[in-house]
Amino acid sequence: MREGLLHHVEIYVSDLEKSESFWSWFLEELGYQLYQEWEEGKSWRLGETYLVFVQTEDTFLDVPYHRCRTGLNHLAFHASSRERVDEMTKMLKDRGIKILYEDEHPFAGGDNYYAVYFEDPDRIKVEFVAPPS
Repeated sequence: MREGLLHHVEIYVSDLEKSESFWSWFLEELGYQLYQEWEEGKSWRLGETYLVFVQTEDTFLDVPYHRCRTGLNHLAFHASSRERVDEMTKMLKDRGIKILYEDEHPFAGGDNYYAVYFEDPDRIKVEFVAPPS
């Protein structure tokens, strides 16, 4: 283990079932494996890093998540290549997942920044980005 590497990220979600359906296929496509399961949550792990999704308690569901408020803005994942970004874009579209910034896709992050952007069921932005060319 290398000091400073991310250990885990825990995200509270409004509907665990919807979030599990969304995140499981994406994370497993990237090589993550189901790591932990309990009634209120699940996690997926890749190497020493894992992502945790926990059902938000009803008392705290009154204010929905928005990435422009204080807190998490988005999660970005490395892609192995531009071709992999294109494959993922097709898979997202096949699943009916809206591509963000589609009019600028795949260069919404800049001229040499090749990525696909999309949102999870709670509208957390997700980015899948290729290495610089």
